[in-house]
Amino acid sequence: MSTQEHHPAPEERAARGKAARGRVPRSAHAACELPAGRTDPVEILERQCVDRVPDLVPIRYGRMLRSPLSFYRGAAAIMAADLGTQPRTGIEAQLCGDAHLLNFGLFSSPERRLVFDLNDFDETLPGPWEWDVKRLAASLAIAGRDNGFPRKRRADVVRATVRSYRQAMRDFAGRGNLEVWYTRYEAERLRALFADRLDQQGRRRLSQALESARTRDQQHAFQRLTEVVDGVRRIAADPPLLVPLGDLMADDRRAELEGRLRLLAERYGRSLASDRRHLLSQFRMADAARKVVGVGSVGTRCWIVLMLGRDADDPLILQAKEAVPSVLAPYARPSAYDNEGQRVVCGQRLMQAVSDILLGWERAAGIDGRQRDFYVRQLRDGKGSARPERMSPGQMRVYGELCGATLARAHARSGDRIAIAAYLGGGDAFDRALADFAEAYADVNEQDFLALAEAADHGRVVARDA
Repeated sequence: MSTQEHHPAPEERAARGKAARGRVPRSAHAACELPAGRTDPVEILERQCVDRVPDLVPIRYGRMLRSPLSFYRGAAAIMAADLGTQPRTGIEAQLCGDAHLLNFGLFSSPERRLVFDLNDFDETLPGPWEWDVKRLAASLAIAGRDNGFPRKRRADVVRATVRSYRQAMRDFAGRGNLEVWYTRYEAERLRALFADRLDQQGRRRLSQALESARTRDQQHAFQRLTEVVDGVRRIAADPPLLVPLGDLMADDRRAELEGRLRLLAERYGRSLASDRRHLLSQFRMADAARKVVGVGSVGTRCWIVLMLGRDADDPLILQAKEAVPSVLAPYARPSAYDNEGQRVVCGQRLMQAVSDILLGWERAAGIDGRQRDFYVRQLRDGKGSARPERMSPGQMRVYGELCGATLARAHARSGDRIAIAAYLGGGDAFDRALADFAEAYADVNEQDFLALAEAADHGRVVARDA
């Protein structure tokens, strides 16, 4: 008897996608009906902060209170709880888990070519593919509101984004597995693809973004983040956002933590391919510092480690970031990995067309001696991010279309692209539904933003912008 795994025919997979419409009609995604007993959003944020670095938590709240979009960036756990109450198509893919418009961007591939892709995977888990699309759609509606776009223009941006996802998924459904796997969006291809879709200002900003990303490499980070002290290269202090070990604790404890970080930098290499492990072994740790990153991640343990290779002018700067359970974990099936850092890394490798050659994971003790999971990557490698506050409606529409197609490619690699494409179909029912959902959830987000502001005003939480 053959033990070969059964692979359903494309017709079976398409039938599965169409059958899902019976459980959850495409038009049903327009609804944003939250339960009467919805958990207080501030309580959800407070729960997340219980095990974070106490003196950094106010910075998280301060950053979230800059605008409704900033709040949304830090509120992935709130939206995960809301999405967990909604009907599901029953078709899964590897999710980013936090697929808002600012978690896409440019970075350098191992071949040193700029590519556009998802770039944040702290929350990655398998789950309903539509959750990622809804998170992206709502982020564009919220960004449009922050920019003062009228509702009609916001809806146009969201529909175009979702249509791009749908059409890309249908295209991927007709391609072979290897062709889907090798698909990537390189910067020069994007320039040619969107040149006639952007006005002069948009084309100029695209060129500036590409050129800026090319300069944001290891040498740029090295010059910007380090200084020479008594003839020795050290990480420069920028408290409270960047605090070297020497400024963080007394010398006796510093030596202990430095030893732990040195061990982390060495041992995480076991999660790399042998050639990359060999490359890493040619560097030695020179210094380390605690770093504040992002919005939602503020307060989790994050270190940057300065490594030197051939000489003092041959740097490698690694970022070791604490990996905690995904915000999706209470609402999705359990992770296949015991180490949360491995969950992040494996999800990233599955969803990205190309990943950092030094991306890996390890479990290590922190300042308090407690074992924590980390994932490690190069701090900066040709990274470039969007500036939505500078976008016109037309520019945001083009950007949203790119994000939609990129997300479709990530889901097509990891999920049943034929079933998803069959569910979506050739019409615009899903596009229109998501435009309504995005506006409704933007209302929810504004109410939650105001709830956090009220909590800060009344002293329930302490907020400090930095």
